[in-house]
Amino acid sequence: MSDLYDHDFYAWANQQAALLRAGKLSDADIANIAEEIESIGRNEKRALVNRLNVLLMHLLKWRFQPERRSRSWEVSIANSRDDLTDRLADDPSLRALLPEAVEQAYRRSRRSASAETGLPESTFPIDCPWTDRRREVDLRSSRFELVLHQAPRHGYTSDAIG
Repeated sequence: MSDLYDHDFYAWANQQAALLRAGKLSDADIANIAEEIESIGRNEKRALVNRLNVLLMHLLKWRFQPERRSRSWEVSIANSRDDLTDRLADDPSLRALLPEAVEQAYRRSRRSASAETGLPESTFPIDCPWTDRRREVDLRSSRFELVLHQAPRHGYTSDAIG
């Protein structure tokens, strides 16, 4: 059974699904099924980080290049927020991973924003400016206010964009 897993994943997956549906657990490749289920969970977290990366990069560009603001950036920010909100509605347990995911995404966002704007990476805050001291994240803010709570240490309370 592991041979099929190693050489024809699609066939293996269909075989395992059929065995599970038939209740033939003793014939199923339990170890590899468990590994695949865990892998799906990791992929969900990666997708969350990737969506946050896009959002945070556009928020950085919005803040640090106001002269270049465009409708496409505004739409990208709105769509990213909707994607994140939908993802968290589909998988509410991902919300517990938000602080860590924001931290991971923000590191990438700084580099990406630097590359896309031509501004030095040091232009952008080292810590994500859209989390508070308790690293709380709120994706439900209204209209185009920052998706994440503005940290008081930065001296501003919102970044309305529209």
